[in-house]
Amino acid sequence: MKADISNFEDIVLFVDSFYSKVKEDELIGPIFDAVITDWNPHLAKMYDFWNAVLFGIAGFKGNPFARHAPLPLEKPHFERWLILFNQTIDEHFSGEMADETKKKAGMMAEMFLSKLSHMKGGSDRVIV
Repeated sequence: MKADISNFEDIVLFVDSFYSKVKEDELIGPIFDAVITDWNPHLAKMYDFWNAVLFGIAGFKGNPFARHAPLPLEKPHFERWLILFNQTIDEHFSGEMADETKKKAGMMAEMFLSKLSHMKGGSDRVIV
């Protein structure tokens, strides 16, 4: 049985593992590569982001939506992001917090896609 997500080290594990998949992905990898030249600051920001989201630990600063709004993102990108994210969580963890992490990621993807679609005058929903 896999352990549940319980601390910052677990966040580092899933963030690093997830973004290694993202970098290799033919659909979403190029979008990230176009805007991230040094992955270390991005990964550190993601550790802080998920630490705040999951454990309420202060430290994340930024506006994630504003960073994503100018990117050429559409429904398939969010669906792929969620597939890779959920696969990563399932590979490493099992339990209530792992399930909650996947749920929060799904809600974020849905919200981002909804806001982006609204900005472009349309409506789209993530189906995963």
